[in-house]
Amino acid sequence: MPLDQAFIGREYPPTPPYEVGREKIREFADAVHDDSEVCRDTDAAKAAGHPDVIAPPTFAVILSMGAHDALVGDPELGLDYSRVVHGQQEFVHHRPIRAGDRLVTVVHVDDIMARAGNDFLTVRAEVGSVDGERVCTATSLLVARGTAEEGDQA
Repeated sequence: MPLDQAFIGREYPPTPPYEVGREKIREFADAVHDDSEVCRDTDAAKAAGHPDVIAPPTFAVILSMGAHDALVGDPELGLDYSRVVHGQQEFVHHRPIRAGDRLVTVVHVDDIMARAGNDFLTVRAEVGSVDGERVCTATSLLVARGTAEEGDQA
């Protein structure tokens, strides 16, 4: 069943706060093979002008994908996540994510279109501090394979 375009513009409630820890940053840096000292050493990060170690730019995927749970679990949308592939990802950083941050994420449905029998869902995750400071905008394109009507075209 195709996704309902009435969901375009929908915003989901903020996630519970996520506290960014030094060890999580270090583990993520290891996983993505980022050897930068600003991700591992507090003194190096401070020398570079940061208050603490900073996360690699793609660390924001932890927050954005976690926030997608509200969308994926929305029975009204009816997204069959077993049919979804991640088509594209973009991050716009307003400032680095750093150890000690307490971050919340709000998910927005920016677009839904059908093409060649697939639904294309553009989801924007706004990551910010619990105090309201903008930190990162993560935009994802999710492709739900075979869910749109063959005749549906955007």
